[in-house]
Amino acid sequence: MFWLKFISKFIKVLRAGESPGLIAGGFTMGFVVGLTPFWTLQNIVILIIAILTKVNLSAVFFSIFLFSFVAYLFDPFFHNLGYFLLAQVEVLNGLWTALYNMPIAPFTRFYNTIVAGSFLTALILVFPVYILGKSGIVAYRKTLAPKVENSKFIKAVKGSGLYKWYARIRDMEWTS
Repeated sequence: MFWLKFISKFIKVLRAGESPGLIAGGFTMGFVVGLTPFWTLQNIVILIIAILTKVNLSAVFFSIFLFSFVAYLFDPFFHNLGYFLLAQVEVLNGLWTALYNMPIAPFTRFYNTIVAGSFLTALILVFPVYILGKSGIVAYRKTLAPKVENSKFIKAVKGSGLYKWYARIRDMEWTS
């Protein structure tokens, strides 16, 4: 139920609302967190930045949800890439040793092959995901959103008694 609320908010924001840049920024932050194993220092820092900035939090949580499932499919690739970086590129061995001996760096779990491979992949794909997300939102708002709003299915759903009941509850102001 918790995730359904964020998905519905994300769809509502896609139609109109915040700027495409803020939505795409939130989607991109969630992409990085969702693609990498969750309990790492870099993911916690990204989530704190997302909360402290104006990026769309629904987009953050929607993309975390989406890319957490996608990441499992690519874990073998991430493991191979991380193993290559951590064990086979001997030039980087000094860097890994220095990082491991730092007081905070081990909390990033850089020494885990899947974390190293998935985080590198996420860093490489950050800008393409942001640009594609932003242009996709603009294109959706221009072409697809009006067609969806005027479709017979949406009109039938909005005309039903169940939807009217839902809309009344949704629009109620709760005071405590």
